[in-house]
Amino acid sequence: MARHGAGRGWYGKVVGAALGVTILATGASVWTAQAGAVGSAPAAGAPAKPAAVKPVDVTIVHASDKGPRGVNITIDDGPDPQWTPQVLDVLAQYGVKATFCMVGTQAQAHPDLVKKVVAAGHRLCDHSVSHDTTMDKQSETYQSQQILDAERMITEASGGVRPMYYRAPGGAFTPYSRKLAASHGMRPLGWNVDTKDFERPGTAAIVTTVQQEIANGPTLLFHDAGGDRSQTVAALRQVLPWLKEQGYSFGFPVR
Repeated sequence: MARHGAGRGWYGKVVGAALGVTILATGASVWTAQAGAVGSAPAAGAPAKPAAVKPVDVTIVHASDKGPRGVNITIDDGPDPQWTPQVLDVLAQYGVKATFCMVGTQAQAHPDLVKKVVAAGHRLCDHSVSHDTTMDKQSETYQSQQILDAERMITEASGGVRPMYYRAPGGAFTPYSRKLAASHGMRPLGWNVDTKDFERPGTAAIVTTVQQEIANGPTLLFHDAGGDRSQTVAALRQVLPWLKEQGYSFGFPVR
């Protein structure tokens, strides 16, 4: 898997500010959006009570729950107040559900967007607290803090919906991080097609990458944060209908 960025990533600049953000109150729609995945809705005004965690497989998943002709759209590094709503609009236009791999500080800073993602029927993925692409070189204590603190931030921001997957920044998994995530009900999540949209190569280049590499596997990697994502939004408007025309259906990574 390719690595995006270096060191501890651009999110280090916003960690301090994001940690001071107050989490918004739980909305009932958040619970109904992913009913069955996290338990029943709490009574109005009652604090969210987390459902029991069921461990999942520790291996890195790529397969789609839609089978051999299934495709998993995954969106990394948000939520972002400018680009996440635009990505959500495109997905809604084509009736596509995606998996949003969220950075903990971003989720904490924008809980309204986390709730919108869940309410639209998409799934959540833990993408660490600060997007440190050297996670595999850090201590187990550090890895645990990055994974579990992000899980808490995302769950609180969503109003109680837990992330169902864990994607290591830049693919920097370790046996320890995979086992830890899986023990918390988060299946380690890889990718097959790196669109390189993070590098802003141009809309046409992003679309071409998908068309040429979709045979490599079903899980596609896009981004909704980390800079100008206008090319990503434009590429999704072309990629999603093209995939449908090729006979693919959209699903979620298996758990």
